[in-house]
Amino acid sequence: MQAAEELNPLIPHVSEIILGAAVFLVLLLAIRKFVVPNFERAFAERTKAIEGGISAAETKQAEADARLAELEKQLGDARHEAARIREEAREQGARIIAEMREQAQAEATRIVDHGKAQIEAERQQAVTSLRAEVGTLATSLAGRIVGESLEDEARQRRVVDRFLTDLEAGTPGRN
Repeated sequence: MQAAEELNPLIPHVSEIILGAAVFLVLLLAIRKFVVPNFERAFAERTKAIEGGISAAETKQAEADARLAELEKQLGDARHEAARIREEAREQGARIIAEMREQAQAEATRIVDHGKAQIEAERQQAVTSLRAEVGTLATSLAGRIVGESLEDEARQRRVVDRFLTDLEAGTPGRN
């Protein structure tokens, strides 16, 4: 029975256990020496790349925020400038309208004054022409009535002037 106990296939031999443990240790040392440093290096590179990417993203985000703030400031300035320009244009338009009104008023006044002067000149001319015609008619009529000729220029003028004065006064000559 002892031989049967020694050759139990379920229990490994001590030499196999020692050999298995030695191979396991050699394999463990080989993995630790060759494989683990490569993994560590890959993990470090990947960590560095991720940290660099995060840092670059944070930098780009800060730059984008600064640029956005600058653009918003420029937009606000542009809005203020546009409002100022619109206000200046309104003021300038009001000034132009006022100037045009003044010019139109001055032109209208000039035209009215010129028209009045022209009417006055034409009235004077008409009065002079009427005086001459009335004088001629009056002299001719007076000559017929009196029966003598009023050819004398001075006498004719006196008679006409007296007649016109009496006519303008509203009392035709009752001398």
